[in-house]
Amino acid sequence: MGRHEQGGLVVKPLAPLSLDLDNLWAYQMIAGDPSWQDRGSYIEQFVPLALDLLAARDLKITFFVVGVDARDPRHREALTAIAAAGHEIGNHSDRHEPWLHRYDPAELATELDRSHHSIGEATGTAPIGFRGPGYSITDDAVALLLKLGYQYDASVLPTYLGPLARRFYFRSTGLDRKQQEERSALFGTWRDGRAPIRPHLWPVEGEALVEVPVTTLPVAKVPFHPSYLLYIAARSPRLSETYLASALWMCKLARIGPSLLLHPLDLMGGDEVPGLSFFPAMQTPGALKRERIGRYLDQLQARYELTSLGTYARLARSRLAERAAGEPAARPR
Repeated sequence: MGRHEQGGLVVKPLAPLSLDLDNLWAYQMIAGDPSWQDRGSYIEQFVPLALDLLAARDLKITFFVVGVDARDPRHREALTAIAAAGHEIGNHSDRHEPWLHRYDPAELATELDRSHHSIGEATGTAPIGFRGPGYSITDDAVALLLKLGYQYDASVLPTYLGPLARRFYFRSTGLDRKQQEERSALFGTWRDGRAPIRPHLWPVEGEALVEVPVTTLPVAKVPFHPSYLLYIAARSPRLSETYLASALWMCKLARIGPSLLLHPLDLMGGDEVPGLSFFPAMQTPGALKRERIGRYLDQLQARYELTSLGTYARLARSRLAERAAGEPAARPR
């Protein structure tokens, strides 16, 4: 979404920013660590760090919350603080199992309905957007989201690197064969590389949800959201910032407002969450991670007006409708 005029002023193009509120137990579960059933949590520790980082830049973004965590009384204060700060609340599934594509219709319906209502009750705001754990999404899930009144999905990661990332993850965690089979679509498949980078409509049964993919590098479709940048920065901080600057320049040429996402481990290091030392870039101290993420956000804000996915998806739908009707496309914020 390109630059436009508002009140005679040229406004920066719009770009959405989101954060998947994956909890400690969720990372342990995906890694096959049986201690995940203890529901270890760092949400109370993490949320103030994230809110301070965003408030310092006057940013309002989308937090994708997991239903299990929404029902946990330990998290009520942190989750209401997110909503009170003006951030959008999205649905990140109920149990954070990155194999929604393996669910039967009844299990999938229960998963989405329960998470939707649990998150709404905990935060006081009903989600209108969804992101599947591990970028897992199906036509059946989209149809159910439409019935729940959702406006957008943000689960697609258009990259050919998903299988390579999955192989690296399997080697670093030591999952057994059954666990690897369950996670066979974690981080996506080769086919995801053919998915569009731009927002588009996902039609199901005569209706359509706006799909806002996680942006990857135009043409090459290589990821550049902060988790990847921090992995590069562990070897060369300058290279990570150069990579981001190059990616944003390519997005500008392609007239794409990049949709990027954060994770809790982008702001926390192995010194703060020692149990997740297997995760990439966890050797970097948390304070240094937050400093680097701040610089990445500053780069983004220098070029784009950052906003929530809900705001971006509404304007994307309007623009897609105008194009479908053959009307001149406006340049929305």
